[in-house]
Amino acid sequence: MSEPPRVVIADDQALVRTGFSLILAADGIDVVAEAADGDEVIDAVHRTRPDLVLMDIRMPGTDGLEATRRILSGAMPDPPRIVILTTFDLDRYVYAALTAGASGFLLKDVTPEHLVAAVRLARTGDALLAPAITRRLVERFVAGDTQAVALHRDLSVLTPRELEVLRSLGSGLSNAELAARFRLSEATVKTHVARILAKLRLRDRAQAVVVAYETGLITPGAGAPATEP
Repeated sequence: MSEPPRVVIADDQALVRTGFSLILAADGIDVVAEAADGDEVIDAVHRTRPDLVLMDIRMPGTDGLEATRRILSGAMPDPPRIVILTTFDLDRYVYAALTAGASGFLLKDVTPEHLVAAVRLARTGDALLAPAITRRLVERFVAGDTQAVALHRDLSVLTPRELEVLRSLGSGLSNAELAARFRLSEATVKTHVARILAKLRLRDRAQAVVVAYETGLITPGAGAPATEP
C-alpha cells in the first residue's frame, strides 16, 4: 500500500485550515504543516517536502500566486503539486496560477468527500476536479491575461492521434471519457496523455488544458470534436 499524501494547507483563515486539516486527517492523509501567508508556505514546503500544497490565492503579504511561482520556479527539485483554493470559480488569479504550474483548483465550499478525492488524485496527474469549471475559467481569461506565464509549445512534436487527445483534454474530458470517445482502453489513453505531457514538457493535465487554448488547438466555446477511431 502506498504512503498517504503529505499535504501543506495555506490559507489566511484559521477556520479553513483547521477544517481542511481535520477532514484530511480523518481519512489518513498526513497534513505536515499549515501556513497563513505566502512566506510561511514557502518555508513549510522547503522544511517538509510535501506531495501537495492546498494554496489560498488571497493572503496578506506574499500572496498565493507569488508563492506558487516561487515554489514551481525550478529552484526546488521535485516540487509539490499545488492546488489553488478559491471562493470564486472565475477568479482571474486562478488562471494565472494554472499557467504558472498549479495543478488545478478547488472551491472552498468543496464537500469533504471531494476534498479527499482531490488530494488522493493529485499525485496521479489525472483530471483534477471539475474540468468543466476549469475549462470555463480558461475560456474566460486565455485571450486577455497578460500576467500569466506563457506556455506556448510547438505542437508539431505530437502525432495526429496525440493532437486529437490533447484537443479533447482541452475540452475537459477524463481518461474514462477519452477512452470511450476514441474506443481505446484507459491504459492506452494514459499512455497517450503521458507522452503528450512529456513531449510538451508539461507538469500535468491542467497545463495541457491551458496549452490547448493558448496554441489555438481549441477555441473558447468550442466543445470536444467528434472523433472516429
